[in-house]
Amino acid sequence: MTLGRPRLHLRSIGSTNERARELALAGAPHGTVVTAGEQTAGRGRQGRGWSTPPGTALALSLVIRDPDPLLSLRAGLAVADLAGPRGRVKWPNDVLLDGRKVAGVLVEGRPQEGWAVLGIGVNAALDLAQLPEELHATAGTLGLSPRELPRALADLLAALGARLEQSPEAVLAALRERDALAGQPVRWEGGSGTGAGIGDDGALRVRDDGGTVRTLAAGEVHLGR
Repeated sequence: MTLGRPRLHLRSIGSTNERARELALAGAPHGTVVTAGEQTAGRGRQGRGWSTPPGTALALSLVIRDPDPLLSLRAGLAVADLAGPRGRVKWPNDVLLDGRKVAGVLVEGRPQEGWAVLGIGVNAALDLAQLPEELHATAGTLGLSPRELPRALADLLAALGARLEQSPEAVLAALRERDALAGQPVRWEGGSGTGAGIGDDGALRVRDDGGTVRTLAAGEVHLGR
């Protein structure tokens, strides 16, 4: 099914996810998208903010009907497709380009009721020099110009549509090829070790410092010790 129709575009909004959630509850069809030129109160994981100054980023939220458990990872793969061959997915919902974060994914909603809102924020045309100094070492950009954002949005929706159609097995195989954590030192709440791949259920496998392979089904994982 086509993604991106109907589309609600707003010059400025607090959170595209919040507006898409309202539309989902009102019965908006699968593929409905909310986009914004500026997002002032977007949400990331763990309640973090995600703001997008005008003309610098893709900020969008889609209504997804009948979502599957791999939705967030499918979206990460689609953004990595947009980023190009060097794009990597950092489980569970970040996308890195040359080791720098260029995008985040946030899934909210009520899967038990058959719907979710998929929020995606991509630093597509961001001037890194305008970021706070503490982000200079970790944030990245696709390096596009503001006039390229409409084409980038179309390309992202096309990539996402293709990833949503893939079988779980194909998605997992693609994730393993683009896994930013595989073989890398990682730390998580309560432990540290090495990334050991993606499980058949989409969970992250890690080898802790004692050599035991563990499965992380949720939570946040950081590169490095």
